[in-house]
Amino acid sequence: MNLTRFLPFLDLQNYSGDDARMDVQAAIAVTFMSVPQGVAYAVIAGLPPAMGLYAGALPAIVGSLLRSSKHVVSGPTNALSLLVGTAIASTATDPVVAATTLALMVGVFQLLAGMLSLGAIVDYISSAVVLGYITGAGTLIAIGQLPNITATEALKGDVLTRIVGWSGQLGHADPLATSIALGTATAMLMLGRLAPKVPAAILAVASGIAMSWFFDLGGRGLPLVRDLAPVPQGLPPLTVPSLNDLDVLLPVAIATTVLSLIESSAVARSIASRSGQRVDTSVDFAGQGLSNLAAAFFGGYPTSGSLARSALNETAGARTRVAGALSGVFMLGILLFLGPIVDLTPVASLAGVLLVVAIGLVDVPRIRLVMGAGWSDRLAFLGTLIGTWTLSLDKAIYLGVVISIVLFLRKARLLIVRQLGFDADGRLREVSEEDPGTHCTAIRILHVEGNLFFGAANELRSALETHIADPEVRVLLIRLKRAHGLDATTAAVLASMHERMSADGRAVLLVGMTTDLVHEIERTGLAERFGDGALFPTKPKWFQAMATAMAHARSVSGDHTDDCPVRAFTERLQAPT
Repeated sequence: MNLTRFLPFLDLQNYSGDDARMDVQAAIAVTFMSVPQGVAYAVIAGLPPAMGLYAGALPAIVGSLLRSSKHVVSGPTNALSLLVGTAIASTATDPVVAATTLALMVGVFQLLAGMLSLGAIVDYISSAVVLGYITGAGTLIAIGQLPNITATEALKGDVLTRIVGWSGQLGHADPLATSIALGTATAMLMLGRLAPKVPAAILAVASGIAMSWFFDLGGRGLPLVRDLAPVPQGLPPLTVPSLNDLDVLLPVAIATTVLSLIESSAVARSIASRSGQRVDTSVDFAGQGLSNLAAAFFGGYPTSGSLARSALNETAGARTRVAGALSGVFMLGILLFLGPIVDLTPVASLAGVLLVVAIGLVDVPRIRLVMGAGWSDRLAFLGTLIGTWTLSLDKAIYLGVVISIVLFLRKARLLIVRQLGFDADGRLREVSEEDPGTHCTAIRILHVEGNLFFGAANELRSALETHIADPEVRVLLIRLKRAHGLDATTAAVLASMHERMSADGRAVLLVGMTTDLVHEIERTGLAERFGDGALFPTKPKWFQAMATAMAHARSVSGDHTDDCPVRAFTERLQAPT
């Protein structure tokens, strides 16, 4: 194994002053976004706000230096925070301990996935599944912030119970909290439309902090961040995850691992499609795993590649991975000096920020595209979306993964079997009941296309059985030009059909096999059972193998082919050019 592959920071050997200037500029922008997001996402996870800042400090440094992507910034994310919140709610352990333990488990799983080069696994998760989960997470985040918007009691339970319970308390809503929350959300939405480059989140939160200090909103009874848990002034603490609840956290840890890897991979590939940078998914897995281990031992909770911060990092002009690392360094500076200021943030301001985040997660144009696509995409999207509303979030992810696997296996086992015949000019073409063309009763020609693995064996058997059961068929000619992946199970099906036909004095011929398929036929013992006279591998000349096989089929069928265009077809192909 080439270990230097997992040390991508070695590409900094030619780091220049111009690179440093652009990286510092980008890092400052990312840090301004990371502070409000970190606090808000920790609220989603039901954790002390400081943990959101801790998760954006050392994990960002480690992730930026050890991921293959130069622009992806690791840290807390909205959908991941919601999943973490369900995990810590399911254990009696202290939430901080449960969160760090979860980060440890996720980090180990991701590091192993990277070192074992399992990066391709995310390719088998349907994008419609991811969209369904993100959309569901967006609605759940919005519903979860309703009590913070009105400063009323938050109830637990399913989606309907929480909405009904919240609506029943509207008579006790705090007008000041509601005004701040809706004002924050409105300001962010307007800034997003009118001045998209302005850091709307930091301005909205800074305005809330200013109002909190100037009008003493905490003294007026408005909940502040310090009421949830004060942000300690200092570096992230050294934390020791507990191993007591591994069995309880394991299902959520696996789901969190999958979601983190999907998010991180999607972010890296999205940015790489614009920057032209080559992404090594397995290296990213390992780097993200080490980022989560840093979160586990330095006060954070599970992290992922952040789409918003990573995109800002790129558009702000980051040249190298140093920019993401610097954003983590700057976050350490904020923890050292600005903790008491963050404490003054009104919870209603964070609720307004998260309301905008939730709205942004519901990607209406993409949803329309998915719903307008095939039934499989609609099923994957709707199944996962409904799962997020009716199941625990870890089970919703498992449901989405199962849907992806089922859809993948359905497509993987798809085998195309077409009957071929002749047109009026004697040329070979596909025939059907609606357009029968001309075909020979005694010689049946089938075109088989797809993966000849065990999952397609019954499908192949059923397709061949129809023709073998017809006593008028003397020769079954199977064209395998576009078939591949022959295994022992499918080879046994072909051998069985060959033996049945031979027992009746009939024949099965295999035609047009590629070199790789010929090797598979030999390796499975099928070549020996058929014999050389029944195998016609592909030839350089167009349809040469087919013409030779048809000539042999005519000799086997004898008088049965007198009224069949096979003779004219073979003579035309075998004529000198």
